[in-house]
Amino acid sequence: MIARATRNTIGDAFGRAAVKYNNKTALQYGNRSWTFRQLDLAVNKVANHLVALGLEKGDRVAAYGKNSDAYLILWLACCRAGLIHVPVNFALVKGELVYILNQSGAKALFADLTLKNHVDEVYQETGIDIHGSLHSGDSEQLIADTGSNKQLDILTLAMGEGDSSEPDLELSDTDVVQILYTSGTTSDPKGAMHTHRSFINEYASCINCLDIDTSDRSLAALPLYHSAQMHAFTMPALLNGGFTYLIDTPLPNSILHLLKEHKLNAFFAPPTVWIALLRHDDFVDAELQHLEKIYYGASIMPEPIVHELGVRLPESGLYNCYGQSEIAPLATVLRPEEHADRPSSAGKAVPTVHTRIVDPVTGDECQPGEHGELVHQSPHLLVGYWDKPTETEDAFAGGWFHSGDLGYQDEEGFIYIVDRIKDVVNTGGVLVASRDVEEALYTHPAIAEVAVIGLPDDKWIEAITAVVVLKPDQSPDEEALIHHAKENLAAFKVPKHIRFVDQLPKNTAGKLLKRNLRETFAQSA
Repeated sequence: MIARATRNTIGDAFGRAAVKYNNKTALQYGNRSWTFRQLDLAVNKVANHLVALGLEKGDRVAAYGKNSDAYLILWLACCRAGLIHVPVNFALVKGELVYILNQSGAKALFADLTLKNHVDEVYQETGIDIHGSLHSGDSEQLIADTGSNKQLDILTLAMGEGDSSEPDLELSDTDVVQILYTSGTTSDPKGAMHTHRSFINEYASCINCLDIDTSDRSLAALPLYHSAQMHAFTMPALLNGGFTYLIDTPLPNSILHLLKEHKLNAFFAPPTVWIALLRHDDFVDAELQHLEKIYYGASIMPEPIVHELGVRLPESGLYNCYGQSEIAPLATVLRPEEHADRPSSAGKAVPTVHTRIVDPVTGDECQPGEHGELVHQSPHLLVGYWDKPTETEDAFAGGWFHSGDLGYQDEEGFIYIVDRIKDVVNTGGVLVASRDVEEALYTHPAIAEVAVIGLPDDKWIEAITAVVVLKPDQSPDEEALIHHAKENLAAFKVPKHIRFVDQLPKNTAGKLLKRNLRETFAQSA
């Protein structure tokens, strides 16, 4: 009985929020809104049904869909039922989808009906016994062509007459509750195992360091399968009584419309989305003055964009959030009051994270200004990669988690992210951070977006190449951009080539896919 009284799972934490905030609106998705109490009861209904299907503690349940209230309810139901939630990028198909389902050993799969064809294609190649849909219709009709699985529609279960009592199960804070798959840029994706404990610690850090308040009205537009949207913003907001307006696709016109119409005061997006918003005709500074909290992260924000946001929305607070899925995902924060002096910094580690910068070869601690790999110790961290003991051991070599990020600290301990180690360009034996070149090019008035990569070169080992998206009404002028780079960079950092494209490749979370650029332009070289 003592264990139950002192337990602190995610289900317990949300239950406390539901009691405290009761009839306050917690979530809106389309035409549906949920109070904290309604959401809590819906989660119990789904959790009890999952248990009734024969799913047992530790079984993996895959979620394959875009954002919806049903997606969030399934996640919370897995927390309550002792199941391990496996979010799957909805852009994955065939081999990529089969790999994650089989590698995780998923026993159940719930998917959007719009993805049914992809599910049907891989059904015979997985050992999944339980199939269902996330949401089969709107709040008025709830009618769908789900065949024999109609009874397994998550939204129908959530809004039905099922058992809404909390499941009586023996759970522990140290139970694994989610497997977050990495992007797999250099090898097959790895599944980062997170416990209730790692997320609960991280949620507390987010509430504290990101000033997530009960009065907040947040827009959640980035995919919930991605750790940043789910675990740095949506879950902390729910646990602290905030309101979340959830949408399924981060389209600039939709985002700007909803921010204005509903007077939403907090929004997170990666740099690519903020750039798209700033370049959109509907971004009218005077109409967005209610936006108090501007959160960015997931990749490095160019300093000129940070400056532009500060100028156009001077009353808004900017928060740079750095981390990765393996740390749940928040590691460091640069707060609003710290932006003026250090706009390119990632800030300092949050109180529950200890971060060092070490020589990636020797492991020795770097002095201020010296570049090295960021390593972490924290209760936020994963407890290992699913069924990959060797990779787990390598990642935690020396008792620290090795991030794969290159950075440095200044004399006051503020951290600066230079690049992913794999994105550093080796030009003539000299290592150049792609970020340095991108920062310089972003100051050219014709450039809307730019990504710098290294391409194989007989002379230089790798030739620094800038892939550029121009602003409307601008004409390609490689010579002018290289001249601009020469005026702002050391000679060895100046791009050898400029390539013009209509758009840069990004994943569904808005993260830039440099590996795609390397593959595309290496083939055309």
